[in-house]
Amino acid sequence: MAAMKFSALSLLRHALTGNREWTPHWRDASPKPTYDVVIVGGGGHGLATAYYLAREFGIRNVALLEKGWIGGGNVGRNTTIVRSNYLLPGNIPFYETSLKLWEGLEQALNFNAMVSQRGVLNLYHSDAQRDAYARRGNAMRLEGVDADLLDADGVAKLVPQLDFDNARFPIKGGLLQRRGGTVRHDAVAWGFARAASDLGVDIIQNCEVTGIERDPAGRAVAVETSRGRIGAAKIGLAVAGNSSRVAALAGLRLPIESHVLQAFVSEGVKPLIDGVITFGAGHFYVSQSDKGGLVFGGDIDGYNSYAQRGNLPVVEDVCEGGMAILPMIGRLRLLRSWGGIMDMSMDGSPIIDRTPVDGLYLNAGWCYGGFKATPASGLCFAHLIARGVPHPAASAYCLDRFATGAIIDEKGQGAQPNLH
Repeated sequence: MAAMKFSALSLLRHALTGNREWTPHWRDASPKPTYDVVIVGGGGHGLATAYYLAREFGIRNVALLEKGWIGGGNVGRNTTIVRSNYLLPGNIPFYETSLKLWEGLEQALNFNAMVSQRGVLNLYHSDAQRDAYARRGNAMRLEGVDADLLDADGVAKLVPQLDFDNARFPIKGGLLQRRGGTVRHDAVAWGFARAASDLGVDIIQNCEVTGIERDPAGRAVAVETSRGRIGAAKIGLAVAGNSSRVAALAGLRLPIESHVLQAFVSEGVKPLIDGVITFGAGHFYVSQSDKGGLVFGGDIDGYNSYAQRGNLPVVEDVCEGGMAILPMIGRLRLLRSWGGIMDMSMDGSPIIDRTPVDGLYLNAGWCYGGFKATPASGLCFAHLIARGVPHPAASAYCLDRFATGAIIDEKGQGAQPNLH
C-alpha cells in the first residue's frame, strides 16, 4: 500500500511540474565520424538489431539512424499481434524463435511491453479449410509449436458471441494457438531503444540517409545523411516499406513492392473479445485493447504507395469481414485509422541476407509479418552482420531464392501482390 501511495504521489508531482524531472529513456546521440556498424531504420527491427549486436555479439560501436523519431513508423502503426502459427519449414522455426523471445522480452529488457498471451484463433468455415488447418496444426506440432484444432462447440466455449449460423460463412471451428496474443507496440520500441542505448548504441533521430557511398572496389563504406557523412565497416538496412528506395541508393533493385496496410480502432466498449480472432473466409483480424477499443485490420490497399493512409474500398472490405462474424459491432463507431507501409515480397516471406554490395546487409520484405517478427528479426540480422553467415532460424530467407525458385509461399499468411 505504501508503495502504491508513493507511486501515485510521484505521478501527481511529475504531472503538476510538467514532467520536467523525468529523464529520457535513451540518449539523444550526435553522430560520430565512423562506426563498426550503422543500422539504417529506427523501427522495431532496427532497434532489435542494434540491441542484439551489443548484447549478444559485443559490438557496441553502433549507430542507429532514424529519419524521423523512434516509434514513428510501422512499429507504432500495426495491430500488435504476435504468433507462430505458420505452415512451412522456412517460416515455423523463425516465428517460433520470435515467440519464445517475446515470452522473455520483458525480463531481458527490464521493461513492461505488456506481453499478453491471450491466444490467437483462426476460424474455418468449410470442410476443406478444416483440413488445411489440421495440416497446419500438425506441421506446427511437429516443430514443437502448440496448436489445437477446435470444432464449433470448442470455439463457442471461447467466443459464444460469434455468428455461428451465418448463411454465407458458417463457423465450423478454428485453429487455436494459445501462446499467441498481443504486445504493446510503442513499449516494444521504447524498451529496445532504452536497452540498446544503455549498452552504448548511439540512437540518432532526425537523420535521413540520402546516399550510400561505395569505394573503388564497390564496397559500401559510408552513408550520406541529412546530418553529414557517417563511415561504417558494415551497413544494415531495416527500413520496412522504404527498402526499395534506400537500396536504390546503392544501385540495387529489390524484388518487393510497397503498399499501405490500414488498421482501425473502435470506440471503447466493455470486455468483448478475450483473444485475437481471424476470419477464415476473408482477411479480417481483431483483438480488444486494454482501453476497450476493438483493434482490427485486413488486406493491403491494392496500389503501390509510400503514404501512411489508405482509401475507402479497403475500409468497407474490412468492416464487412468484421460484420460477417460479429454483427453486433455494426453499431460501434470507428475512433481512428492509420496506415503502415508494407514492403511486400513476391512469396509473402521476408529477406534477411547479404546483398551483392559488399558490406551492405538487408532486412526487408516483411509483408504482414513484421511486428510479430521483431525480436527474432533483430537477433537473426545481428547474427548475420556480426558473423557473416545466416542464423539457423533465418537460413531460408535468402535474397536469391526468387532466382533459384526456392520460394516460401505461405499462401494466406503473406501477400501476393502483382509485381512487374
